[in-house]
Amino acid sequence: MNSHTDRNSHLSARPLDLVNGRIDLTHGGGGRAMAQLIGEVFAGAFDNPYLAQGNDMAVMPPIGERLVMSTDGYVVSPIFFPGGDIGSLAVHGTINDVAMSGARPLYLSAGFILEEGLPLADLRRIVESMANAAREAGVPIVTGDTKVVERGKADGVFITTAGVGALRDGVHIAGDRIQPGDAIIVSGTIGDHGIALLSKRENLEFETTIESDSAPLHGLIAAMVDAEPDIHCLRDPTRGGLASTLNELAHQSGLGMVIDEDAVPIRPSVRGACELLGIDPLGVANEGKLVAFCPRDKAERLVSVMRAQPFGQDATVIGHTQADERRLVWLKTAFGSERVVEWFNGEQLPRIC
Repeated sequence: MNSHTDRNSHLSARPLDLVNGRIDLTHGGGGRAMAQLIGEVFAGAFDNPYLAQGNDMAVMPPIGERLVMSTDGYVVSPIFFPGGDIGSLAVHGTINDVAMSGARPLYLSAGFILEEGLPLADLRRIVESMANAAREAGVPIVTGDTKVVERGKADGVFITTAGVGALRDGVHIAGDRIQPGDAIIVSGTIGDHGIALLSKRENLEFETTIESDSAPLHGLIAAMVDAEPDIHCLRDPTRGGLASTLNELAHQSGLGMVIDEDAVPIRPSVRGACELLGIDPLGVANEGKLVAFCPRDKAERLVSVMRAQPFGQDATVIGHTQADERRLVWLKTAFGSERVVEWFNGEQLPRIC
C-alpha cells in the first residue's frame, strides 16, 4: 500500500470511477495512478495515526510485554459470501491466530495482490469491509502494500495480512501443554464457514441461509484467560476443520483424543448440506470458532464463561484427551460404536480461506 502517499494531495484532475472503473496495470506501477488508488480507496478507509505517519513502515510505541506475531494469506473463492467477504475474513483470521496464544492483538498489516480488470467497486467494498472489521475489533491496520498482476494471474484479489499482539506474563498456551485427561471444548457450531462458501460457489439453495461464522475471537479469549489462566491450548479449526485440528494437536502433544459425536454442535442446515454433498462436517472449515483444552475440573466454569460471550454462546465440552502412543483421535458415534477420525490428505473444500 506504500503509505507514504499523501491522500490529500492533488493526484489527478479526474477522480477514480469507483462505480464502473476497473484495476489496470498502471495502478501497480508506482506512479500517479497507484498513488491515486491508494489515496482514494485505501488511505481514508484505514485511517489511523500510525498509517498517517506516511512512511513505508509504521512506528509503534513499546509495549513492555512478550510479542506475538502471525501472518496469513487469503485466496477465497468467491470473494463475497453469505456472512462476510475476503476483507473481513482476512482481519478476523489474523486477529484469531494472534489471540489463540492468549495475546491481545494490537496491530495488523495488509498486502493486496490485485488482478487487472478487478472492478473498483468490488475493491472498495472489500476495503471498506476490512476497515469496518478492524475498527469493530479495535485492531488498526497500520501499514501495507499493493501490487497489480496481469489479467488471469490472481482471480480478482489475494490478501496477505500479518498481526502483532502482546502476551502478558503468566500466560502460556500451546499445543505441547495439553495433558492427559484434559477436557476438549468447542466454542460453537462447526462447519458454517465452509458450507456458506460452497453454497455461494456452487449456487446451491437450502431451506435456510447458511452464513459464514467469520468473527474476531480475541474478546472471547480474553474473558476465558481472565477466568482461567491455566488454559493449556487454544486453536481455531480453520482449513481441514475440527478433524485436522484435533489430529494436528494429538501429534503435537503426543496424546490421543476421544470426542462424542452427539456432543459436537452442528447446525441442522449444515448437517443436512453435508449429508447431501457427501462431506464430513468434522472436516469443514470454520472462521469464528475455537477449540480449547483445559483441566477437566475447570471445564464447567470455563464453558459458563464462554457462554456469556457473544461468540461463545454455544460452547460445550465434546470430549477429552488420553494417553495413546499412536496419537489417534477417536469418535464415539451416535450408534454406540467408535471410529478413528482421519487426518484428511487434502481439503474437502479448496479456496475457503
